[in-house]
Amino acid sequence: MVPSRVATAGTKHENDGTRRGKASDSRYFAFFSALAVSSLTFALPHALAPYPRWIPLAALAFLMSLAHLAHRRARPFWNTVFGNVASTVTTLFLLWSVGLLVAALPTHRERPEQLLVSAGILWTTNVVVFARWYWSIDAGGPNARDRRGRHDRGAFLFPQMMQNDAAYAEWRPHFLDYLFLAFNTSTALSPTDTSVLSHWAKLLMMAQSTISLAIIVLLAARAINSLN
Repeated sequence: MVPSRVATAGTKHENDGTRRGKASDSRYFAFFSALAVSSLTFALPHALAPYPRWIPLAALAFLMSLAHLAHRRARPFWNTVFGNVASTVTTLFLLWSVGLLVAALPTHRERPEQLLVSAGILWTTNVVVFARWYWSIDAGGPNARDRRGRHDRGAFLFPQMMQNDAAYAEWRPHFLDYLFLAFNTSTALSPTDTSVLSHWAKLLMMAQSTISLAIIVLLAARAINSLN
């Protein structure tokens, strides 16, 4: 019996270590992907980003660094607060730029190729911003999901949650899963393979689809107009 218990304990420690490693990978992925899209602000024309370009990147880096520090010091409340504030700031900058893009279409002040590049940047930003929202709120956020282990009470019904295979017994979503969900929502304007269960998730996905639809329509309108 002793070897069996030792083996079980060893397996548990290995699983815990694997979970912690995957959780850390997910956090770093969320951190650097957000910084990457924020740095794309430098490629936007001044008409769509009428502020010093370093402000969004600096604000995001500062807030997310505080969130990471709070996580390292085992302060989950402040980790969540700083992370959500960072997502809020990025969302506000995104909405501001999308509004300016919509307003710039009938004026013809920007070159067509410049508007196309700007729309592509804002579309990509839209994907990452909402992926961060899904990742940071679903099932209480990453801290609650890490403590819980198996993901069985979230706002989204992922395909892995419907598997009876033992390999998915302790499965839970990571940032890449939410990024894939956000990409599908912005591309197909629907969640595709993942069902949406909660009201807040449905509202967020409606907002993301609306922003994506506006950008895609602008792309199509400008492309057709440039051919005339």
